[in-house]
Amino acid sequence: MTVRRIAVIDVGKTNVKLALVDAEDMTEIAVVTRPNTVLPGPPYPHFDVDRHWDFLLNALAKFHADHGIGAISVTTHGASGALIGADGCLAAPVLDYEHPGPDTVAAEYEALRPAFSETGSPRLPVGLNLGAQIHWQFMIEPGLRKRTDAIVTYPQFWGHRLTGVSASDVSSLGAHTDLWNPHKRRFSSLVERLELADKMAPARASDDILGPLLPEVADRTGVPPETPVHCGIHDSNASLLPHVLHRKPPFSVVSTGTWVIVMTIGGARVALEPARDTLINVNGLGAPVPSARFMGGREFEIISGGHAVEADEGAMARVISDGIMLMPAIVSESGPFQGRHAHWRGAQPNPGSPTRAAALGFYLA
Repeated sequence: MTVRRIAVIDVGKTNVKLALVDAEDMTEIAVVTRPNTVLPGPPYPHFDVDRHWDFLLNALAKFHADHGIGAISVTTHGASGALIGADGCLAAPVLDYEHPGPDTVAAEYEALRPAFSETGSPRLPVGLNLGAQIHWQFMIEPGLRKRTDAIVTYPQFWGHRLTGVSASDVSSLGAHTDLWNPHKRRFSSLVERLELADKMAPARASDDILGPLLPEVADRTGVPPETPVHCGIHDSNASLLPHVLHRKPPFSVVSTGTWVIVMTIGGARVALEPARDTLINVNGLGAPVPSARFMGGREFEIISGGHAVEADEGAMARVISDGIMLMPAIVSESGPFQGRHAHWRGAQPNPGSPTRAAALGFYLA
């Protein structure tokens, strides 16, 4: 049977979205969003997954009543996973990866993690390496390891809530988790070192079908229980996949959002520098993808201060003629200029001015 409309759950770092997509022309028929709220704790800052879930169920019900839903897929930001208990519920809240807790045991983790040559994953601060998150969570709560029956990557947390099936996907495992060897397409040696081999959910391709809907989800939403739920994909790789399937290499794709990620297919072989936030991602088909990234969306929010101002030609000319430059890095914990702190050269433009917008645009470019 041909699927005409696909409901796509899209959990970004800033917003949670449900979009209904026409499978023929890939246009969005309907979209609803809510902020990706972070709760302060206890036991640590974590995502408000229960309210997200209610929001998504209500939206699925409305979309199906209004248009019909033929399939469901999921895409989420990286650097997140979920610890699932034997009862199918969360064994612990889903940690916000910007929480600095994992840094408190950084030395212990550093002694365990594999080399960049094995994982293509740079050592990142806070919880940006999923392996560091799990290591820290198990250290601060000794009983958590025993309570954890399965560890799933974040798209499959939502897939698990929809279907009850535990899985991980290769693109999320390959997003600087330290848990995946992209060259051999299997779990890295860290999984054994952290004694997670019996807990990591099976790695599956992004287009695999996890299964049909759980009866309670079908009852709540009205979506037929036989509706297929696809495994899901890391959000930047969702941007890349159509090009992988339909474009001839070499090419690069820039994925924008909270993170700006540049991914290259079929490019020249170069030595990646993990200290400059270059890394190996994994596409939806499981192949390694050399990449570079920085937190461009977050930096835009910080410097723009919420002012939606267009940079006109006059403002751009003033920035160039007056030698106004914003120097990196606004977010100094990631990107190619880690450890450096932003400053202005020349007169700092006023917040909300076209000149400031122009200077910010040049900085991000």
